[in-house]
Amino acid sequence: MAELIEIKEVEERVILTAVSVSDGDDTESSLDELEELVKTAGGQAVGRLIQNREKVHPGTYLGKGKIDELKELIWETDATGIVCDDELSPAQLKNLEDALETKVMDRTMVILDIFARHATTREGKLQVELAQLRYRAVRLVGLRNSLSRLGGGIGTRGPGESKLEIDRRRIHERISQLKSELEQVQRHRELSRQQREKSHILRAAIVGYTNAGKSTLLNRLTGAGILAEDKLFATLDPTTRNYRLPDGQEILLTDTVGFIRKLPHHLVEAFKSTLEEAKYCDLILHVVDSSNPQMDVQMYVVYDTLKQLGVEDKEFITLFNKIDLIGKDQVLRDMQADYQLKISARTGEGIDQLTELLESILRSRKVYLEQVYPYSQAGKIQQIRKYGELLSEDYREDGIAVRAYVPAELFARVLPGKTED
Repeated sequence: MAELIEIKEVEERVILTAVSVSDGDDTESSLDELEELVKTAGGQAVGRLIQNREKVHPGTYLGKGKIDELKELIWETDATGIVCDDELSPAQLKNLEDALETKVMDRTMVILDIFARHATTREGKLQVELAQLRYRAVRLVGLRNSLSRLGGGIGTRGPGESKLEIDRRRIHERISQLKSELEQVQRHRELSRQQREKSHILRAAIVGYTNAGKSTLLNRLTGAGILAEDKLFATLDPTTRNYRLPDGQEILLTDTVGFIRKLPHHLVEAFKSTLEEAKYCDLILHVVDSSNPQMDVQMYVVYDTLKQLGVEDKEFITLFNKIDLIGKDQVLRDMQADYQLKISARTGEGIDQLTELLESILRSRKVYLEQVYPYSQAGKIQQIRKYGELLSEDYREDGIAVRAYVPAELFARVLPGKTED
């Protein structure tokens, strides 16, 4: 009997490096986040190096002195590579590789790698491969050196990995094919969106920085059963669930891809149709990790990303999540939100107040109706029951007396005497 050989993936040991161009650019906390990204991608950060410069070196990212210092650090820590906190140009990638004689990665490569690990649906896999190929198309020379040296690891896995060594022409052919396939998926998404609009049910997008607790909130409200881990980008593919509120009203909740600072433009472009779910919603639930010291920065990143996507003129509810991890007296404010609540999606604290607020918002968007319907038009009451909020129905000799709240766009159609569409 042949002996089974277990092959374990070698954990990469990397040095994190960044260039600080001004005193207030928060480079340390950005590297803290990069360390989390590397950990999520299966690597280990064994050191870090920051250079203060007026601007990033156009040819090598770091200056010559820091490159020599980095070389020493790689040798001392027995690191297998470095990760730069910014997206490198093809020249920077190649020149750093030549100077350091080790694997060189950037923040974008690590994020793409995590997305490749977590994509499960066909659309997610197509989007990740498209983003990977767009990134790699202009970096083939540098990447060839880097990837052949280690034979795998961070930045090499995912749907696009078998395409790494093909020439640019074939990569661009594959990009065109992926774009075509994604357009088909997008058309299907459009049809689903149009069907949801016909249901007259209000839609809310759950947005927030990665690891703020969006999936945990959706699970708490709807029992969606989606993965919720204390990791960056634990869930990637958007999930939409119907949530019936305690008073009987319904709302559609969509969990979206988490945002992050320096979100690679390749990803924003590839995931545009997914991220744009927020654009077509009536309401935004902005989940904030109130226990994170970088909370204000993360809130800014979310608003800035939404602005880039054209998500404006929406009603915002900011949910300061994870309040079970902070002091009760901590002041939490979001000046851009219409409503603010403190919650813990994990323990359920504050969820009752959230459902009451959602009920109130949904009702405010409906019109109060009090009418008597002939028995021949009882079908209209079914429409009210399905799309509105039926408060009472009283069967009398002259007809059915109804008190209800109905969506404004449906009001004229359900009045007695009007012919049904």
